[in-house]
Parts: sequence; structure tokens; C-alpha cells
Amino acid sequence: MQLPSMYLNALFLLASSVLAAPNHDLAPRQSTQKVTVDLTKRYQTIDGFGFSGAFQRANLVVNLKEPKQSEVLNLLFNTTTGAGFSIVRNGIGSSKSSQNDWMNTILPNCPSTPAYVWDGKDSGQLWLSQKAWSYGVRTFYNDAWSAPGCMKTNGQDTNGGQLCGVSGTNCKSGDWKQAYANYLVKNIQLYGENGVTVTHVGFLNEPDYSTSYASMQSSGTQAADFIKVLRPTLDAANLTAVGINCCEATGWSVASQHASQMASAGVIPMLYAVTSHEYTSRISGVMNTKAKVWQTEYSDLNGGWSTSWYSNGGTGDGYTWANTVFNGVVNSNLSAYIFWEGVQDRATNNNNNEKLILVDGQSYTVSKRLWAFAQFRVVRPGAVRIGASGGSNLKSGAFVNADGSVAVVIINTGTGAQTVGVSLTGSTLVNPTVRAWYTDNTHDMSETTATVGSDGTASASVPGRGMISFLVSGAAANATVVAH
Repeated sequence: MQLPSMYLNALFLLASSVLAAPNHDLAPRQSTQKVTVDLTKRYQTIDGFGFSGAFQRANLVVNLKEPKQSEVLNLLFNTTTGAGFSIVRNGIGSSKSSQNDWMNTILPNCPSTPAYVWDGKDSGQLWLSQKAWSYGVRTFYNDAWSAPGCMKTNGQDTNGGQLCGVSGTNCKSGDWKQAYANYLVKNIQLYGENGVTVTHVGFLNEPDYSTSYASMQSSGTQAADFIKVLRPTLDAANLTAVGINCCEATGWSVASQHASQMASAGVIPMLYAVTSHEYTSRISGVMNTKAKVWQTEYSDLNGGWSTSWYSNGGTGDGYTWANTVFNGVVNSNLSAYIFWEGVQDRATNNNNNEKLILVDGQSYTVSKRLWAFAQFRVVRPGAVRIGASGGSNLKSGAFVNADGSVAVVIINTGTGAQTVGVSLTGSTLVNPTVRAWYTDNTHDMSETTATVGSDGTASASVPGRGMISFLVSGAAANATVVAH
């Protein structure tokens, strides 16, 4: 894959060409902490950042009246004023009722002859996906928590059980792998018929965990048994572009086991991404797999509802989440990071932080976690992560976007404000433009002035325990960047 870009040497030539941005002076000028970006060091391609609207949560946005509804949609998807999310994770239902916010099956009469029943809403997820599409979102990940109950060893979609037909099962009702593959294909087709192209599909959620709601257990080896049926079924339905993701483990260590087991079973070439959550073990190091790796669900389920950026390092703080996403993408080569719920209501939130926006009737409250993700909106789908290093008390990550612009995200881990300088080596731009935005306790992705010195370093001030994002764009000369 080739992305048009700039190829090295004095990125910030023509320093006089600097965007006239609002001037938010954060602190007196100090010695500059320089971050050097190197386009010769290339890592993973970024698929994007996202959230879920599963378990009836999408309906909370559907039910908002204007102008609140548009305000929330802009907060989620707008790439100029909001978080600019580029992935929506939808839940594929398996339950016969929507009690306890469960997600409905399209096969309520299973195991009789398939008679799919589609309500045209899918718990509000179709509408939310259609709205996301209108904002330019093109990555939709439809993921099932369980197969319908009739296809499983325990005869119900809840309380674990396994898919009949995978290794280690012996179901009197027979082998249900093909029926389940057909079920998933039908969900994808229904979305397609309603204007939303599903790009990725999953068939498990936390298969190492049994719950009183939709859940299905599986090892990586058993998942491989099903992937060998699902891939040709997708291909036969002209869905060759749909990638299979697996297996949504509760934590990184289990996901790594799944990756190893699927590799041994020979299905990695059939897989798009190995998927993990961070509940039982956090992301650490780079996973040993040739597939891409996505973090597809995580949130703070225990801490009290927080709208703070930094409050003693609380688990729900925006600053904490800025570091969490940074660690996954920059230190562990994730291609996507997906938060749990985009919105949730007060009645079911348990006063925790498993949502980015709290909806209360016709009002809403935005957490700083959303603005932590917004700092990454300068990194667009298709971007390639490149080298970034330098600076005291700074964490830096750099990316070259498909349009040739360079995005640099920097977290100031120190307690005091710092002047940060960004220097790129080896690229020639014609009339470059530099913009920068920062977030702290009192600012939400606020634009600030970036100045360019005679040495070609673009500088701006970032508060203590704050985050700043630079975006450099311009016509590049003699340049291509090859994504590996």
C-alpha cells in the first residue's frame, strides 16, 4: 500500500507560512523541549478510533430532540469540533427479547427453518451507523456476543455455552457452524441494504467469561474451527472485503493465547485483526501475531462518574485515558482503539465511567475522556505511524496521513507547562501549514498558535499534565511513504 506523503529533510521550511490561529498563551516562554519525527521509521497502519452503541445505548441518541441530538452527533463524529471517531462497533443481537437492555436476534424462531425478522432499527444501531456514515465514517465493526441459543451446547444465548460443531462439542442437534455463519452474513447484508457497508465482523465477545446476558465461550482453537467456515461463507456472498476479527478476550494475556492458538490452526491469513479488551490484563508489549491488533472494548467500570481531565490520576480521568490510548497505539502497535459505550443514561450507568457522554432525559454531560480521544482526531484512517522521540517529560507519537499531512500527538507528563518544539527531518514542503490544539482541565481541544523558528522547528506551549496535537500539511515534493 502506498500513501502520498513527504519524504524527509527540513519539514518546516518556509517558516513564514504559519496558520493564523487563536492565540492562547499558556505560560511564559521557556526552553524548548524538542521532539524529532523521523519518516524513515515506519510502523503500523492506523484503522481508527471508535466506540460502541450496543445494548440499546444507540437509542439514547435516537430519542434526543434537536438541537441536542445534533450536538451529541457532532461531539462523536465531527472532525473539526468533536472527537472525530472513525469506527462504530455494533452488537449483533442473539436475544429473543430486549429486557434488561438486551440486543434482539433476527432469528426469533430458531431452530426452525430460518425465517429472519428485521425491525429496521437494530436497537438504534442502524440509525446511529447511518448518521456516522453521513459524517464520513467508513469502518463499521458488527460483533456478536453469542450465537442464537439453539445453535449452542446449553440451548440459550446467555450463560456461556459453546457453538455446536466446534472441536470438543457433541451436540444432539448437530453442527451449527454453517447456520451461524449464514446468520452473520444476513446481518451484514441487512446493513448493506440500508446504506451502511459493514467492513468487519466478529462472532465472539469475551469468550473466556460467562455472563447472565448474551455470552458464548470459546478457545482460539475452537474459534479457528468456525473461521474456516465463516471465511468461505463471506466470500460466497460477495463479501470478500469484510474482515474477520477475533476473539474479544477479556484481557491482553488471553488475547495473546487466542492469537497463538489461531496461528497453530492456520487461520491467521483468514483473519483481519486479533481483538482484545483490557479488563483482566492491560495491554503490554507487542502481540506476537502477523495479523493486525485492535483493542475493541475497555472502560472504567468501578470509579465514580468523572468529568475531570486530571484529578489525582483517577481511572476515569481524561488524562488517564490519553495515556491509555497512547500506550496501546504507540507502545503496542495497535491499529485501532475502541472505547466501550459512546453514550449511556443515568438509569443504567451505575455511576461509573463506561461511557463518554452521560445522557439524562433530554440533557447530556460530556466527560473529558471524549476530549482525550479528540486529541487523536488528527490521526486519520490509513495513517502510518512513524518515528518520534525526544523531550523531557514528554510522550510523543507521530503519524503520516494518507493526504500527506503529518500528525504529532504529545502528552506532557510533567506538572508544569512546557514549550514543545516539533522538528521533522528529511521532508520538503511547499507553503506548509501548522496547526495545534491542546486539552487540559479547562480546555477541550482548543486551538493555539504554533510558531516556526528559523531552524524549522514548530513550537507551542502545553500545560502541565496536558496534551497537544500538531497537524502539519502542505504540498509535498518528491515523496512517498510505503506502509508495511
